[in-house]
Amino acid sequence: MEKDNSPEAADIKNRAKCAPSQGGTVCSCRAEKSEPVQLKQVTPEIVQHKRWITGTVRTPMGVIYAVSTEITKQEIFEHLMCRISGFRKSYMVTPGLYAAGNPDSQSHVVVTANYKLSFDKVRESLADENVWILVLDTKGINVWCAAGKGTFGTAELINRIIMTQLTSIAGHREIILPQLGAPGVSAHQVKQATGFQVLYGPVYAGDLKDYFKSGCVASKSMRKVRFSMIDRLILTPMEIIPAMGIFAVFTVIIFLYFGLSLSGINFADAFKGAFPFIVLCFTAILSGALITPVLLPVIPFKSFAVKGWLAGIFMVWVSKQLFSWLNTPAPELTFLTYLMFPMISSYVALQFTGSTTFTGMSGVKKELKYAVPLYIITAIMSIAVLVLYKANQWRLL
Repeated sequence: MEKDNSPEAADIKNRAKCAPSQGGTVCSCRAEKSEPVQLKQVTPEIVQHKRWITGTVRTPMGVIYAVSTEITKQEIFEHLMCRISGFRKSYMVTPGLYAAGNPDSQSHVVVTANYKLSFDKVRESLADENVWILVLDTKGINVWCAAGKGTFGTAELINRIIMTQLTSIAGHREIILPQLGAPGVSAHQVKQATGFQVLYGPVYAGDLKDYFKSGCVASKSMRKVRFSMIDRLILTPMEIIPAMGIFAVFTVIIFLYFGLSLSGINFADAFKGAFPFIVLCFTAILSGALITPVLLPVIPFKSFAVKGWLAGIFMVWVSKQLFSWLNTPAPELTFLTYLMFPMISSYVALQFTGSTTFTGMSGVKKELKYAVPLYIITAIMSIAVLVLYKANQWRLL
């Protein structure tokens, strides 16, 4: 086997030397020691701002915050805001070790991300259980995405085990990671550096109790990513809302384009000419951000770009059939609607790849390799058609 001489491997080996042995409290080497655990107190300020902290649990290495397993109405509202806005970017908890219930040295240790929504799902699933929750610093990103970005990874897990001195708190050497975190973690390196064996738990936190009851053996259903229509529908606001920025820019440009005349801006012409295009653009965005995700399994082809394009073609055609005022007598503009709007749908649908279980990083890169040039070519062709139409309108040709 080829020897790994990378700095990351050297760091892991160094940390392995620092990890206390089972039952010990300090490491035996002279390498730099991790920061000791600070004693914590639940102050009125903490209770006011972090209502999910209910108290403390004393351990050999200090006091650990105990957390509620109930989700408040305020947190349900915050979860909704995470789904529809950029609020999620700052929705995180401090990395470290927390206690659900009143765990002891033999209690399970489950690992999650410091994205508060992920953390909440885990603690909510642990009602009436006594479990340690080890929260990694994933920069506020959920487990799955963080595993792909490397923040839910081997180095952070090892670092967090050492910083929390988990080896002195847990009397066993097993930690339970969410299955979707597996791409970012090298289990054998964690074992080598800390002595902890990584167990990959269920996909969904809601299955944790059954996982415990089964002796930490995950059934086939626990391993399966369901990603139902409801799951996909929940994610669509995160695609629709950012796409509204594209829609706003398009509306302004197309309004000015149709209103532009040799004598200045004609608002009557602007509204009459631009309104069908504005409606079709909105339809294209909904096609890519809503229709495509919801109907994902039934739309042909694997490529998200192709799925979005097909959905866009269909939605443009249906819209024109239902509303005759969306049709234009100019053949070049009719051609433009079937050229530009399906591509907008395709582009928006392609953004959904990061939210799905249907493709990985390599699949995304492969799609981008051929989709981006097509988007650029379509944009150039669309601009050329618009210029040609305006030149004919002004009798310049």
